[in-house]
Amino acid sequence: MEFPVIHTNFWDGIIAVPLIVIITQIFKLFPIPRQYFPSIASTIGFMMSIFISHRGDLWAGIFMGGFYSAAAVGTYASLKTSWIAFKERQKKKAAE
Repeated sequence: MEFPVIHTNFWDGIIAVPLIVIITQIFKLFPIPRQYFPSIASTIGFMMSIFISHRGDLWAGIFMGGFYSAAAVGTYASLKTSWIAFKERQKKKAAE
């Protein structure tokens, strides 16, 4: 069994991951329970990777789709946590 050659490029880190986060945020306009959003992000990541980034190699698409998805979910969780912490600090400063 030969492992696929996977090239990481500009598309992977700079365009695909933020695009997945943005598309997932657009899905929040619909009445979908919040618990499904990580699965939606994963599905979008796998679809982008398999059908756009790594069209010719299914295994590379699946492998990189997992990274796209995890990076998008992690980026969103990090930004949300940072924003909440920032708002809490602002409240404490205003209360003083």
